[in-house]
Order: sequence, then structure tokens, then C-alpha cells
Amino acid sequence: MNTYSLRRSSLALAIGAALTSALASPTALAEEEVKKAELERIEVTARKTVENLQEVPVAVTSIGAAQLQENGISVMTEVQQFSPNTTLQASRGTNSTITAFIRGVGQQDPLWGYEPGVGIYIDDVYVARPQGAVLDLLDVQQIEVLRGPQGTLYGKNTIGGAVKYITKEMTGDMTFDIQGTVGSYKQRDLKITGQIPLIDEQLYVGYGFATLNRDGFGDFLVSDLAGQDKENYNKDLTAARLTLEYRPTEDLFFRLGWDKTDDDSNAKGGYRLLPSILTDAPVPDDAFDSYTSMPTWNKVELEGYSLTARWDMSDDTSFKYIGAKRDSYSPTNIDFDNTAARIFDVPAIYDDEQTTHELQLNHQGDNYKLVSGLYYYDGESCGVFDAILEVGAQLDKLGVGVPLPSFTREISGCSNSTSKAAYIQGSVDLTDQWSLTLGARYTKDKKEAYVNNTALVATIYPEDGWVPGYVRPDFEENLVLDDEKDWSRFTPRVGVEYQYNNDIMFFASYAQGFKSGTFNPRASTAEPAANPEIVDSYELGMKSEWNDNLRANITFFTLDHEDRQYISVLPGENSAVLNQRLGNIGNSSADGVEVELNYVATDALSFDASLGYIDSDFKEVLDTDPITGDTFDKSDRFSISNTPDLTFNLGATYRLYTDSGDWVINGNYYYRGDYVLFEEDSLLSQDSYGLLNLSVNWYSTDGHWRVGIHGKNLTDEEYMIGGYQFVTPDASDPTDVSKYTPGLGGDNTLIGYYGDPRTISLTVGYNF
Repeated sequence: MNTYSLRRSSLALAIGAALTSALASPTALAEEEVKKAELERIEVTARKTVENLQEVPVAVTSIGAAQLQENGISVMTEVQQFSPNTTLQASRGTNSTITAFIRGVGQQDPLWGYEPGVGIYIDDVYVARPQGAVLDLLDVQQIEVLRGPQGTLYGKNTIGGAVKYITKEMTGDMTFDIQGTVGSYKQRDLKITGQIPLIDEQLYVGYGFATLNRDGFGDFLVSDLAGQDKENYNKDLTAARLTLEYRPTEDLFFRLGWDKTDDDSNAKGGYRLLPSILTDAPVPDDAFDSYTSMPTWNKVELEGYSLTARWDMSDDTSFKYIGAKRDSYSPTNIDFDNTAARIFDVPAIYDDEQTTHELQLNHQGDNYKLVSGLYYYDGESCGVFDAILEVGAQLDKLGVGVPLPSFTREISGCSNSTSKAAYIQGSVDLTDQWSLTLGARYTKDKKEAYVNNTALVATIYPEDGWVPGYVRPDFEENLVLDDEKDWSRFTPRVGVEYQYNNDIMFFASYAQGFKSGTFNPRASTAEPAANPEIVDSYELGMKSEWNDNLRANITFFTLDHEDRQYISVLPGENSAVLNQRLGNIGNSSADGVEVELNYVATDALSFDASLGYIDSDFKEVLDTDPITGDTFDKSDRFSISNTPDLTFNLGATYRLYTDSGDWVINGNYYYRGDYVLFEEDSLLSQDSYGLLNLSVNWYSTDGHWRVGIHGKNLTDEEYMIGGYQFVTPDASDPTDVSKYTPGLGGDNTLIGYYGDPRTISLTVGYNF
């Protein structure tokens, strides 16, 4: 719905080119410096064991702590810039809920019961729900993005890939680090991390604390509730982490961890892209301004416990156990219509808990490696939301029409699931150059679900006190679904690798992943569960290093995505229908390429580039004509959402070593092609755009002090990352907004949510 001028993009490219030209001076590129420049070795855990990135036949991007710090990256969603064909964005209505897509595979609806398509892991602990998965970075060692289905080693719900958040293991030394940040929109951040040895070389305790605060990018222009905070897109978050590590012998390691996050940022108000036909409020002038008739408060509470135990049985064999328990609670206010009238308001609660256990056995022989394990997951995902439609009463307040009673459709329920799996993957050297990788995982899932779907002529909120003085009445819930089902799946992986020489490896692989079947948490009848989604992926790639200063990793891929789950496939459905069905709509495919380059020109100057191209579309979407009963294909109305056909990132880093300290100057330009926000008849689309970022870092000669200045989105691009559409276009002319038919609540509800505007921040850190 937004158009971005060529002038802005050209300006961004010009600045990037000027920066590169300035850094690549003849002096900096002196021949003697070129000879000294070498690539840094990167170690990853993509195959659940520590390996050199160049030896892993998987498309994986790894961003280490130093790179994250020097680029001023403070939240996990920014990592999408460095990983081709990847979307990691904050979802609509909240700062903390993630929308994750890799290679066109993901899930854009965060309602309880729906399974994600990209797995999020914190220290190898699976995070099942998207609420709270937009992680702020605290004491992180590296973040890895694994592209393509990871069904063998990581299991269900990684059909698009996996994102791994890995924290630092302690060194055993006494350390303390404090970091403060001030910036645009009154940003005020404080992070404290450190470790204390309790028993030298055996027992250590680590700690971390963060308080992250920022005023809103915009305002709620109107709120019916007096005394409510009017800031929109603000931030008010605290996080804490404690870790106890014990090394009784050289062969034994134990880690006990606890973390807690409280996010009290306001609910995010959306931007009306069409004027309301029921109120006289105009479309706001600023994309970050909104109207609301809801409370503006919001909350996300996360807490987790984990235990890791590792026994190095010999130099070649290790045994590992990872157990964890995580809970999340999130009451939220979403004003779908974003007006001062109660036209379509949806207060909701998400309440989740999960327990996981994993046993892992790794072994390495003379010419082979083996990873195997057992996995167990037990999760409960519950929630309630109230769709409040009170048009008549609000129109009466405006002096129009006759008062009508309010109407609420309350939907509540739980989706409880267990998952058991056994996996094994090994690679064997057939010759000095050829090797073979074989992997398999067997998973058995069971899901129990119930759904209450109740209609009431009243205004209903999920809890007492939701608005001042509100007391929730007693009423009989209408149970529409109470069912259980189990699924099982064998997911293989087969690969072959050819080591052309010490610096170049070619690989080809086939991998399969599956996303669990599920029941519809919005069901209005006892409808059957949707079947699992299956992705079959083929890759052909090269990992290479040239002359010790150029790394070039290239992957070609093709995938088939079968039985895609989709919400709202009722025959004859339109945007005014609240009842929704969940079904397997059909099949899609994708072909693409991913390129990642690192060039170390001198000891001082280096360049990074990544490019992703994907051609993805729906091959078949079957529906039934409600009148004739005939089956027809409507794939021409469907698009792969949240997936630009082209993404690329160009970056440069210059290091200057002086008597007064070391300087690191870096900049990057990140480009995303156009994309749509919804699969079916999407009215929300984002034109291509680019983000220009620049950072200047200084480190003291004694290694204690550091200072960083970070500019993000310097050209102040405006880009959409989420939205709602509850209007129906005219079939004869879908581009004519004047012919849109109003949806739920009787209004033109077409809403956009936007990424961060231009920000500049100053960070000062001290450590000893």
C-alpha cells in the first residue's frame, strides 16, 4: 500500500558507495597489507556438534557476538539482514511476537494451537510459541540461522528452518560488564552481565540484567479510557538471567539456568490505510499514530529453567542431556479497527507452558561422525479472545442512529500436545574426497484440543478489571470441539559431499520436514483436525575459501510444500464472516539461490555481501463451489506471504588501530523486494525498500572501555511488516478502494504495522 521513491533508494546506494569508496583508499589497500589479511574461522553448531562453518553441508548463517555488538544489533529480528531469504519481524499488535519465514515457509497467525514453521531455540531449548520470541540480545555468543527443513536433527515445526540463540559459556574468571545506551525517542537502556567464580576452575555463577526503555514512535491520538498511556510503539522491558556452571572434572560439565522477561510495552496500534466510514476520524498523518477505544496496556511475561549436563566419555564420545521448562503469559489489547469507536475490539490472553527433555549421544571415529538422540516435548497452549462488536452504541454516542446492544463472540480453549522422537544422523568418509551423510528421525505427536465458541449480547472482557470497574459476568460457555488425534512421521536426510581440495567443498542433499497437524482454535463446529504439512527440499551447494581472504558459499535449492494449513477456507467466505475453518489448502513450490561472500581486503578493511533470490508460488489450492458442489482450483488468488523474491545485504568494515584506541567503522545497505502480508487476495503489500545503517565503535587500549554510535534506517524508510484486512474488494475492479465492501463491525478495516523509523543511539560500555 506504500510507494517509495527512487530518489530515496538512490540516495541510500550513493551513500553506501561513497562509504565503500572512502574506505577502500589506495593506502589501505597496500600490497603488504593484502598479504597479511586472512579470514576468521567460524564455528557453528548446526549439526549439534561444534564444527567449522566451511565443513558443514548446510545453508547456515552465523553472526557472532562481536559482529552483533559492532553493528548495534540489540534484538533478534535484525538478524534477518544477514541471512538470505529470511524474514524475522515483530508481528502485528505487539513488540514481542515474532513472524518468522525462511524460503517462503512459516506461519503468520500467532494464535494458540497453530504450529510455527520456523523453530526458535535458546541454548538448544525449543521455544514453541511466537509470543515473546522477539528476543532482546543479552550475553549472546552467536546467533545461527539454518535455512531449509531441519526435520532430522531438530524435528517438527522446522520445515522452513531454525534460528538458534546461543549464550556464552563462562570462562571461570571474575568478570563484570556494564553497558548503557541513550538514543532517539528517549531510548534509555542498561545491561549488566558478569560471572563470579565460587570454586576456582570448578564452580561459577553468571548473571545478566537488562532494562530497555524507549518512548513511542507515535501516539494514540484518542483513547476512551482516561489516564491511559498514549505512546504507540514504545518499549518498557526488563530481563534477567542467572546461570550456575559446575565442572567437577575435565570430563563433566553441568549448567543450570534461569531467565525471566517482563515486557510492559504498550499494545501496538495499527495505521488505518482507509478512512473509517463509521467515524469522522481522518487517516493519521503519521504511520506510527493510531486511534483506539481499548486500554493501551499490554504485557508479556516469560520465565524459563534449564539444565544441561555433558559427559565426555572419551576423546571421541560424549553424552549430553538438556531439560527445560518454560512458561509465558500474555494479556493483550488489539483494536482491529483502530478508531475511537468500539467497532471491532479484541482483548485476548495467551497462556502457555512447555517441558522438554533431550538425550544426545555424539561419537567420532577415524572416518565418521555420529549424532543421535531421544527427544520429548509436553506443551499446553491455552487462550481466550473476545471479538467485541459494538457499532450501534458507539454511533449513538456520536449522535447517529439508535442505540443497539453490544455483541461479543468469545472463543477460548487449549491445545495440549506431546511429541516423542528418536533421531540419528551420521557422515562417513568414503574416500579422501567423497563422504556420505545419512539421517533419520521418527516422531510421534499427540494433540488434545477443546474450543468454546460463545456468542453473547454484552461486552465481555477476558478478566475482571480489564477496564476500570469491570466485573466479568457468569455465563455458560458453548463447547463446540473436544477431540484428540495423533500423527507420526519418518523424516529422512540424505547428502553427499565432495571435498575438491582443502578449501572447496561441494554438496548435494535431500531433506524432509513436517509441521504437526492441529485443530482449529477458532472452530465454530466439531471440524476435523488439519493434517501435517510436509516439505521436501533439495539442495546443491558449494563452501569455498580462496587465497585465505575470500569466502564464497553458494546454495541452490528447490522445495515442494504439501498440505499447507490455512485458516478461513469456508466456501463463499468474505471478510464479514467471523466463523473460520482450518484446512489443508494445497501445495506450493519454490526455487532459489543463496550467496554469502566475505572478503578480507587488508588487516583493516573487509567486505560482506549476501544475496537471496526465490521464485515461489502456489501450484494448487482446491475449494468447493457452495452452489454446484464442484471442486475448483483458485491458486491464482494465492501468494506466498512475507517472502520477497530478492533480498541482499552489502556491508563494509574498516578497522583503525591508534595509540588512543582501536576504531571499528562499519556500514551496510539491506534490500528487500516487494512482498504481500497475506496468502489469499492480499490487499496489503509492501513495495521494495532498502535500509542504510552506519556504526562507529571505539575500544580503549586497555580493553576496558568501548563506545559505539549506531545509526539505523538513516534514510527513514517507511515499510510495512504486518496488518489486518477486513474488507472485500469488488471482483470486477479489486484495485478500486471506493468499491470495498466493509467487513466485521461494518467498517473499512485495512490496517498496517510498520518497522522502526530512523534511530540514532550512543552506547558506552565498561568491563573488567
